[in-house]
Amino acid sequence: MAVKIRLTRMGSKKKPFYRIVALDSRTRRDGRPLEFLGYYNPMTEPPEVKLDNERITYWLEQGAKPSNTVKSLLQKNG
Repeated sequence: MAVKIRLTRMGSKKKPFYRIVALDSRTRRDGRPLEFLGYYNPMTEPPEVKLDNERITYWLEQGAKPSNTVKSLLQKNG
């Protein structure tokens, strides 16, 4: 099973809110995740990001691949 760390969209129309999740790469964007790893709110100034670094590190060690957007969020937040 190939695991990806990516964003899943929440919120209402024109007010996006994203959860950072680990899920099987074959599932759809808003499919059932394996685990919630944090969130990203681009509507606040500055954008609000909360990450569970311990669990993200665990999934990366297990071979999970982050999406491009999640990779940039991880780099910005250490």
